[in-house]
Amino acid sequence: LLGNTIILKHAPICAQSSQLMEEIAHGAGVPSDAYINIYASNEQIADMIADDRVQGVSLTGSGRAGAAVAQTAAAHLKKSVLELGGSDPFILLDSPDPAAHAAGAAGGRMMNCGQACNSPKRFIVHEDIYDDFVSGLVAAVSAITVGDPTDPATEVGPLSSVAARDRVIEQVQEAVAQGATLHVGGQPLDGPGAFMAPAVLTGVTPEMAAYRDEIFGPVAVVYSVPDDDAAIELANDVDYGLSGSVWSSDVERATALADRLDVGMAMVNEHGTSLPGLPFGGVKASGYGRELGRWGLGEFANLRLRRIAKAPS
Repeated sequence: LLGNTIILKHAPICAQSSQLMEEIAHGAGVPSDAYINIYASNEQIADMIADDRVQGVSLTGSGRAGAAVAQTAAAHLKKSVLELGGSDPFILLDSPDPAAHAAGAAGGRMMNCGQACNSPKRFIVHEDIYDDFVSGLVAAVSAITVGDPTDPATEVGPLSSVAARDRVIEQVQEAVAQGATLHVGGQPLDGPGAFMAPAVLTGVTPEMAAYRDEIFGPVAVVYSVPDDDAAIELANDVDYGLSGSVWSSDVERATALADRLDVGMAMVNEHGTSLPGLPFGGVKASGYGRELGRWGLGEFANLRLRRIAKAPS
């Protein structure tokens, strides 16, 4: 709870980060009652949104949670900002070393065990370098060390829960059953905890659920395209629109293509950049409104006009 705005984090993985934010805020001198972490049920959240003391609500979570929060906020004429899921495209037009590019792409996809709304999830690669990119990506993902997140040698830790892990594995298995090719990983790892082997999929087609659904875990899906128009058509052919990136040695060409992405955040030769001064948010099923910077402050600032007419003579 920040002032008179509720900030909702609808995911177990956010609990520790929220606790850390509270400690940092209070340590910096923010009054203890100005920022409060509240662990509440759905029903309790609905009651808080309805309370007259609350004037706005900002949610980071799933589409289902976003629809419920937006409906409740609208019923009480409260402003809402929704930062929901994403299925971000990573478009690679050319590369002097596709395998090296793939290794960097693997790192971006596997960060936080693939559990980031704005991580690159769909790799759309020009057909001339597609085979080299896939080979490099499979090699990089195969070499990843999965294990205890407190071990410095670990590169990928567990998912947020066993249920979340099993859902990702189910998505991979469904894609394979429908005809996709699984190059590596995709299975649960032995032992306690929500661990799975990171995976690479190719051959995903529009008829498959994996084509349109967000895979919120360590799974990379790679596509081959013949030209720029095919790349942008594929990139935009999903319900999500959080962010996306275009990579090329020709910055002008990449920028022109990035401007055609139907997303809230388009980047050239980088992906997932989030800074305090940059607006963060998406379009379509990825939500509405913006967080961070003056744009985030403006979402919950009430503008009041004062106009003074000339005094009567």
